[in-house]
Amino acid sequence: MAARSFGPVIVVHGGAGKVAPDLVEVRRAGIRAAVTNGLQLLTAGGSAVEAVEQAVKTLEDDPAFNAGRGACLNRDGEIELDASIMDGRNLAAGAIGAVKRIANPVMLARAVMEAGGPVLLVGEGAGQFAAAVGIAECGVDVLITKRQRARWATMREDNAESVGTVGAVALDRTGHLAAATSTGGLLLKAPGRVGDSALIGCGTYADDQRGAASCTGDGEAIIKLALAKTALEFLQNGEDPMAAARRAVGELTARIGAEVGIILLDRYGRIGMARNTAQMACACIRNDNADPELFD
Repeated sequence: MAARSFGPVIVVHGGAGKVAPDLVEVRRAGIRAAVTNGLQLLTAGGSAVEAVEQAVKTLEDDPAFNAGRGACLNRDGEIELDASIMDGRNLAAGAIGAVKRIANPVMLARAVMEAGGPVLLVGEGAGQFAAAVGIAECGVDVLITKRQRARWATMREDNAESVGTVGAVALDRTGHLAAATSTGGLLLKAPGRVGDSALIGCGTYADDQRGAASCTGDGEAIIKLALAKTALEFLQNGEDPMAAARRAVGELTARIGAEVGIILLDRYGRIGMARNTAQMACACIRNDNADPELFD
């Protein structure tokens, strides 16, 4: 059995898909900032939950990613956001779906988790909960960028740019795992559509006894295979994280044929990642290294 090696370890992804050439370097810088911000919390003694929330929040604030500011517009020209977070220590989880005018949906998902009631809140109900816990709404202009408005105005998918979802997994110094995922979903999606990023076991899962995972790609396909939970079951059966990630993506590819990606972290701090897409920008920092490792 592998020797137990507590963190800090953090892995971040910026979405699987095809990135427009002018965004490649911008997104690499964003991923680097996100993983660095998460590590700073871990090295200061913060929890894995705090680290994944901070990393994802960094990407939600970055208009180069499809989460929070810069998210895709739905068929009606509105932004509806999904996010989830899970604490591997006690299987606590929180998620929100199809929320509007919330700058950092991952913060709202964590508030849902910490409230200890429903795991998933959507739409108007999620908005009411946000107001009750003091998370203020933002203006629509805060979230909608000129780039996304222009894409929506063409009323067609842009094949040069089709990347969605951001996520993070982390292991803290006490040996606890966490995962978080956030997205604006699909360009021109049906109003009210909720994808895998809001569904525990599909886009996000964390369990100290198994590992932590965050997924990206075709949400409907990820939901059908419960991809995050499936990958962690492979870990539990003895596969190393890289093999588990590849097997999970391979199984989904064979059975459904959709484009997806996944990042994994096991309870020993070993990382895994896999994709069947053109790109999936990722970064990780482990063993207190100062510089992130970047992967495309």
